[in-house]
Amino acid sequence: MRFLLTTWGSRGDVEPLAGLAVALRELGADAVVCAPPDGDFAALLERTGVPHVPLGPSVRSVVTRERPDPFALADELVTARFTTLTEVAADCDAVVAQGLLPAGARDVAEQAGIPYVYACYHLHGLPSPHTPPGARPGTPSPAGETDNRVLWRHDAERVNALYGPALHRHRDALGLPPVANVRDHVFTDRPWLAADPVLCPTDLDVVRSGAWVLTDDRPLPARLAQFLDAGEPPVYVGFGSMAAHAPADIARVATEAVRAHGRRIVLGSGWAGLTSIDDAEDCFVVGEVNHQALFRRVAAVVHHGGAGTTTTAARAGAPQVIVPRIADQPYWAERVTELGIGAAHPDPVPTTESLSAVLTRAFAATSRVEIRTDGAAVAAKQLIELAG
Repeated sequence: MRFLLTTWGSRGDVEPLAGLAVALRELGADAVVCAPPDGDFAALLERTGVPHVPLGPSVRSVVTRERPDPFALADELVTARFTTLTEVAADCDAVVAQGLLPAGARDVAEQAGIPYVYACYHLHGLPSPHTPPGARPGTPSPAGETDNRVLWRHDAERVNALYGPALHRHRDALGLPPVANVRDHVFTDRPWLAADPVLCPTDLDVVRSGAWVLTDDRPLPARLAQFLDAGEPPVYVGFGSMAAHAPADIARVATEAVRAHGRRIVLGSGWAGLTSIDDAEDCFVVGEVNHQALFRRVAAVVHHGGAGTTTTAARAGAPQVIVPRIADQPYWAERVTELGIGAAHPDPVPTTESLSAVLTRAFAATSRVEIRTDGAAVAAKQLIELAG
């Protein structure tokens, strides 16, 4: 069997698909990942031995733009999916799509006559039977039920406006009829939720597996290991693939806040290009590194609240401070606080004083949670059964 796994998004979108691809390989199936052409993602997939087919523009080139045009990007991505995925899907048994609304992936699967799965790593954007449409799970809304129904309808209209023209242009070229609701068409009636059941509980009608974790057994760089060995556990601060959305002056703010606690700092440069603010020996800057190993050796993890980073820190038992900025990040900040495994910063732009105060609460967090490690294997079995 051969499976097409596709996404367009950050590393947090690509890495779980690599984990699923490895799990499929361990069950005797092949998988190819169609993902953005960014060098970080290509290197990740090459390291795991998973074939990579570039899809669409570089994510980094888009997120670093001052004002990307959402309509132009939507058209470009839909076109890229029809062009790239059609060729790859020709010898595949199913398509799994994830990331920034993957309009076009289900349509390619439909044309090829193979099953299609929409996968998500969080609840953001999925309707709940217990909250009015528009009241996104984990995202408190002050609006009443009527207002929320209106918001949910407006969201569908927004997605139709963004993706509908390109989707229907390509569907028409293939002789496929138009779809009335692009968002619901992409989501399907029963999405697959690849999130840990403790971190992300839900009674939505979804297919659950647990998070798709790619095991990373790489050793830490020698100089980083020496830094860790040279003193008490430091605080890690990183905002991953966040570039334009990283908090302003966060390197200085975080360094001063960590130093106020008498701690050293490991600063993840990420796409925001964070770097040390001085030549002091208490700060070590790292690029791409094994977070699974690093987070087991730090006193706390300060991050943006992506699903992958939240899960990795929870697995490592490291207290977390989440500074949420966009999308699903407020949800993970809320869950970390509710579970007692960390604290959330109340504002997206921290100051030295406010971040130091939240760090105090995080250091006091003593709770630990048990994170499933078999999510990718469970999903791989489900996928093979679906395609069989």
